[in-house]
Amino acid sequence: MAHPRASGRFRARPAADTLRAANLPTRGGNTGVNSLANLLHVLFAVIWVGGMFFAYVILRPVAASTLEAPERLMLWRRVLAKFFVWVWKSVVIVLLTGYWLGFGLFSTMGDWPTHVHVMHGLGLIMAGVFLAVYFAPFRHLREAVDTQDWTRAGSALATVRKLVAVNLVLGIIVVVVASGGRLGMLG
Repeated sequence: MAHPRASGRFRARPAADTLRAANLPTRGGNTGVNSLANLLHVLFAVIWVGGMFFAYVILRPVAASTLEAPERLMLWRRVLAKFFVWVWKSVVIVLLTGYWLGFGLFSTMGDWPTHVHVMHGLGLIMAGVFLAVYFAPFRHLREAVDTQDWTRAGSALATVRKLVAVNLVLGIIVVVVASGGRLGMLG
């Protein structure tokens, strides 16, 4: 017996078809562009949330247990500088593609399903938390490491860590909401 995918019984449906099947109002639109927007949306969300998970759950405890304060703080200054380049890209791309999909598939925000509203709200909060991290404690971390003020750098890194923990939890909630919402589990 042939594999179900080989027989053609399973096929990916464009987002608008999936929404119509769930009796949600849609505008249709260019499914090729919507597919690309969805791909970029998910890819950059994974980069952002996955990067926070790696930094917080894996790198942080290893760095804390193996490096002295100056080396650890220099490492974090460099790692975060490189990671935040990708977070900037992620914030812009996730928001732009989210709005593209939201307004491309639905007539108004009032037509968005509950899970899309939750993703939207939490995504804006996450972007705000990132901006706060980038322009305050991360800036202080950079300045302190560059001047070898290890006490100030440690304090700044502690603030970055706490805010990244908040954003990581919000990001995981967004992933759960997005996954469950797409399956109709959240209204």
